[in-house]
Amino acid sequence: MLIGVPKEVKNHEYRVGLTPTSTHELIRLGHDVILESHAGMGAGFDDKHYIAAGAKIVPTAEEVFAQSEMIIKVKEPQPQECKLLRPGQIIFTYLHLAPDPEQAEGLIDSGCIAIAYETVTDSHGGLPLLAPMSEVAGRMAIQAGAHFLEKGQGGSGVLLGGVPGVAPGKVVILGGGVAGANAARMAIGLGAQVVIFDRNSRRLKELDLEFGGRVQTIYSTAAMVEEYVIDADLVVGSVLVVGAAAPRLVSREMVQKMRPGSVMVDLAIDQGGCFETSLPTTHANPIYIVDHVLHYCVTNMPGGVARTSTVALNNATLPFILALAQKGYHKALTDDFHLRNGLNVFEGKITYQAVAHDLGKEFVDPTTLF
Repeated sequence: MLIGVPKEVKNHEYRVGLTPTSTHELIRLGHDVILESHAGMGAGFDDKHYIAAGAKIVPTAEEVFAQSEMIIKVKEPQPQECKLLRPGQIIFTYLHLAPDPEQAEGLIDSGCIAIAYETVTDSHGGLPLLAPMSEVAGRMAIQAGAHFLEKGQGGSGVLLGGVPGVAPGKVVILGGGVAGANAARMAIGLGAQVVIFDRNSRRLKELDLEFGGRVQTIYSTAAMVEEYVIDADLVVGSVLVVGAAAPRLVSREMVQKMRPGSVMVDLAIDQGGCFETSLPTTHANPIYIVDHVLHYCVTNMPGGVARTSTVALNNATLPFILALAQKGYHKALTDDFHLRNGLNVFEGKITYQAVAHDLGKEFVDPTTLF
C-alpha cells in the first residue's frame, strides 16, 4: 500500500502522523511511504531521517493526497484537506466529529473511508489510541493551569504547592479517566489539594487506592460539583463520552461564583467542551476570560510537546496502521472488531452511532457495508 503523511496545518500543530521508525517498519514490510517536505520538522524529525528510512519526500500536500491510498495524520482534516480526499481513500487520524458538522460534511462529500483514532477500542474496554494523548493532555493541564494562575498571566497569584505556613492551591478534576488521573498525578506532585469527581464508584475506589489517599474522590452530582468548583483555584474538565459531545458539567452561573483569577482547563474541548463557557482556543492565543475566570481551551494541547506526543501516539497507532496496510481496509475492519469501532464515515455514510446521533444523521451499521 502507498501511505501518505501530509504536514499538519492546524494552528501550532507540530506533531506528525508517522515517525521515521514507523516509516521504516512499513517500508520493511513492503509498503511505500511518501511525506510532504518538512512534515516531521516540528517533532524534531528532518526529511533526511525519513529518506534514510526509505520514504519519498514530495513538496506539497496535494501530491501526498493525490498519490496515497491511505493518509495518516494526527489532527482532524481541515476544510482544505477534506477537499483533497477522494472516494475509497482511507484517512486514519483523530476526527472528533460530534461537535464538528462542517468536517463531517466534508468527509461525507469526499466519499473517503474515515477511521478515527479516538473511537478505536481494545479488549480491556479502553481507547488505546486516545490514551497516550490523554496522558499528555492531563499532565499538561496542570502545567498550563499553574502557569496561568500566576498574577502576571492574569491569574489569582496562587502557587499550587503553597509553601510552609501557606495553604496549597485547590485543584478540582472532573472525570477520573486517563486524562484526569494524569492531571491528578501532576497536581499531587506539585503539592496541591486535589479532588477528583466521577460517576463510576468502582473507578473512584481505584483512584483512591492508586493515590493512597492523597486525593479526595467524590461521586459526581450537580450539587457537589458546584460546591467544589466555586471554591477551586484550578478546575480541569476531563470527561469523555466516546464519540459523542461532552456533557456540560459547569454552568455559566458556577463560573460567575468562582474567585477572580481562577483557571479552568477544558480537556474535553475537542468534543465540544464540558464547561458551558468553553470556546476552542489555540496555542497562539490559549486563554480568554469570562467573569474574571481564565479559560484555557486549546484543542490540540499535546501538539505543544510534539516530540513526546508523536512518539507516544505512533507506539499506539502502528499496529493498526500495519493491519490496514497489510490486509486492506475490508479485511482489517472485518477481522478486528476494535478497529472497526474506529470507522466513523464510510463512502458518504456515518457509521458510528454516537456521531450520527449528535449530528442528526442516519446511522448505518458498518457490518452491513462490507
